[in-house]
Amino acid sequence: MTLTWNESARDGYARAGTLKTAHGDVPTPTFMPVGTAATVKGMTADAVRATGAGIVLGNTYHLMLRPGADRVASFGGLHKIMDWPGPILTDSGGFQVMSLAGLRKLDADGVTFQSHLDGSKHRLTPAISVQIQHKLDATITMVLDECPPFPVTEEQAKSSMEMSMRWAGLSREAFVPRDGYGLFGIVQGSVFPDLRRRSIDALMEIGFEGYALGGLAVGEGQEMMFAMIEATWDHMPADKPRYLMGVGTPDDLLGSIARGIDMFDCVMPTRAGRTGRAFTSRGILNLRNARFADDGKPLDPGCTCLGCQRHVRGYLHHLFRAEEMLGPMLLTWHNLTYYQTLVAGARAAILEGRLDAYSAAVRARWAEGDHDE
Repeated sequence: MTLTWNESARDGYARAGTLKTAHGDVPTPTFMPVGTAATVKGMTADAVRATGAGIVLGNTYHLMLRPGADRVASFGGLHKIMDWPGPILTDSGGFQVMSLAGLRKLDADGVTFQSHLDGSKHRLTPAISVQIQHKLDATITMVLDECPPFPVTEEQAKSSMEMSMRWAGLSREAFVPRDGYGLFGIVQGSVFPDLRRRSIDALMEIGFEGYALGGLAVGEGQEMMFAMIEATWDHMPADKPRYLMGVGTPDDLLGSIARGIDMFDCVMPTRAGRTGRAFTSRGILNLRNARFADDGKPLDPGCTCLGCQRHVRGYLHHLFRAEEMLGPMLLTWHNLTYYQTLVAGARAAILEGRLDAYSAAVRARWAEGDHDE
């Protein structure tokens, strides 16, 4: 049995379902905390679990450089070393390599690049990327693709998409099928609907356990991102999970869930937590601001995270002003809890056929802003 996704309910285009894997089941829609280097920054595995997360993400590029895929395998794989027995998805490393600019050389078969750590040379091909992810014991492996920059011409996007589709085929050939594991294809084509539909057709001909939308959230703006989701929705397999890569803000998540997306990942909640920004039911708060110095209220009433349950805003403000590690840790915990609560709420709303009302109520609270109760 390969990895599967089963639909439980639909509300418009939005879907609630269950991703069934070798490492457990995950209710969708779901948000995956980013554990780039085999850790979600500032969080223990127990803390990540406490947020409600059911699946996390690791990164091939960073892990192949250090500690190395063979070393991870010798320790028992990512699940073992991370203390995360649940599902793990690994990015193929393509996005990171493509962002190296002058440190990489692209060809038809893959990419040769210099490590950003020490300048050492490495080679990444579709087969090598899949083999590395196998050694990491990724539950979900991603194909190697090229993520074109934005803006890009239609001809450049076409050439890039066609190469990514060739690489997708090579990734499929290199993947070793195992019960409860899967390989996801990545739809490319920038902001050109016809190219994206052609990409989907090519991926479906190859056949994958899930399909991701790549090359979005790279500067095209939310309106265009939503337009690309809408342009491809009816062309994607209805019985496979749909993953929007690298997205996004809470509003991005609500809008994308309404358009049929099942899976998300983004560094935004963890990165924001490390810099003092909190995502709350009343919008984004900057805990570094002086107005919080004497604030004795919890950060977000009703939130179940450790920071909200046991501490007040004034203390969180103090931690950031004093540059104490606990501040980023508590705010990261809070932000991930907020994201998990948001998608869990969306799932419950889909099951009850009230997603529009749920999203409207959430957005209305954001618009009210933060004020004294």
